[in-house]
Amino acid sequence: MLVKTYCAAVNGLDATIITVEVNKSRGVMFHLTGLPDNAVRESRDRIAAALENNGYRFPVAEITINMAPADIRKEGSGYDLPIAIAILACEQKVDSERLGDYIIIGELGLDGRLQPIKGALPIAIMARAEKYKGLIVPKANIREAAVVNNINVYGMENISEVIRFLNGDHAEPEIIDTRKLFFEQQSDYEFDFADVKGQQNVKRAMEVAAAGGHNMIMIGPPGSGKSMLAKRLPSILPPLSLSESLETTQIHSVAGKLNRETSLISQRPFRSPHHTISQVALVGGGSNPQPGEISLAHNGVLFCDELPEFNRSVLEVMRQPLEDRKITISRAKYTIEYPCSFMFVASMNPCPCGYYGDPTHTCVCSPGQIQRYMSKISGPLLDRIDIQCEIQPVAFNDLAKMEPGEPSSAIRERVIAARKIQEERYRAFKGIHCNAQMTERMLHDFAQPDAKSLEMLRMAMERLKLSARAYGRILKVARTIADLAASPEVQLPHIAEAVGYRNLDRGDWAERGL
Repeated sequence: MLVKTYCAAVNGLDATIITVEVNKSRGVMFHLTGLPDNAVRESRDRIAAALENNGYRFPVAEITINMAPADIRKEGSGYDLPIAIAILACEQKVDSERLGDYIIIGELGLDGRLQPIKGALPIAIMARAEKYKGLIVPKANIREAAVVNNINVYGMENISEVIRFLNGDHAEPEIIDTRKLFFEQQSDYEFDFADVKGQQNVKRAMEVAAAGGHNMIMIGPPGSGKSMLAKRLPSILPPLSLSESLETTQIHSVAGKLNRETSLISQRPFRSPHHTISQVALVGGGSNPQPGEISLAHNGVLFCDELPEFNRSVLEVMRQPLEDRKITISRAKYTIEYPCSFMFVASMNPCPCGYYGDPTHTCVCSPGQIQRYMSKISGPLLDRIDIQCEIQPVAFNDLAKMEPGEPSSAIRERVIAARKIQEERYRAFKGIHCNAQMTERMLHDFAQPDAKSLEMLRMAMERLKLSARAYGRILKVARTIADLAASPEVQLPHIAEAVGYRNLDRGDWAERGL
């Protein structure tokens, strides 16, 4: 007897239908084909134990299982449930006529309970696109899969519940108003700029970065507040749109990073990898391909603290993703593309000891040590960072006297207003949503300063010994500053402020190795 069930394999952010064919004949052998990995091969023992502990017997017969298409590698334990249901259908314990209406996915525990799986959201999207009647998933995945409308999602606790449902005991799918919950959680931030006292110049630089989607680096001694400020950046970014949230949630679903109580990611991601991270962990890939940190930061912020401590080869692999906003991973067995449109924010000390130029501490580093430390960041990577800001610690007396700072909600309103201006400006340009994404040709159309401003920019570049690569970055940042001021033209004050955000291009920094 031949029975078919349907499940799915996730490749990148897309799911593919997998047909599980089970044939029962006379004999005592068990055959599993279709390019399964070790986790799939071990499913026989889990299924046998789960069936026995729920009142069923694993058939004493020759069982041949094929997972088609056979040229797609099947990875993970999510195929346990569709295989078990197909085997029971061969034993006529499950009504086989209804199996073609559902995508079935789930890992089996030895007691028959269904364990959560990765990638429930892209599987649900695929099931809707292929016009399946419903999707059967472990109950732990129901909030994630129920985000997709126009398809019934059935969250099941154990295999016995699945069997009863397929045999006609109709269980109503759990209905969750995920979109209402999504909008409620958008303004609930853990960190707020109101907690930051002083540092007005850095907070202004972060506001400009958020308004234009610019990459940013902060340079300052230990304890000056670099990490504290970076953690508050997501609280002033524009809220996620529903489409951005769905795309971000897909990435975290495939990586298995979603909380069980999470349906949609409602806030922009903030990822802060340790400086010992490997290239694969940063950009993605591996023997079982997974999204890396740059993709987990998609539509959010990637923060690299102590940037020179990262392995230089690791930093260099970010150069192309920062430009293309996507990463293509090609290996012998697969090619996968992940999106990675993120704001890159970094922090660093001015020298190995951290106190070069600090008025209250003495630097103990030699000029050679400082130069080697600063030269760990390559010119091409630095070229992709629009805003470079020096930061100094706040004195104790000032810290004790200062009132709470401006709240994130007030800053975010100005950022949202500037982003709306940019969205309207670039409406006719595909893939361009903010000033940081402007091409060189677009600079002449939208960020060209008047003659007086251009002359001031020329003088600043000569006097401060700014590099040629700073020219385009200054114009992009100046365009954002003009948008924050609701100015249709880039004017002299906007250019002047933008020049101030190119600290690492100054002559004194260049002498230290940059």
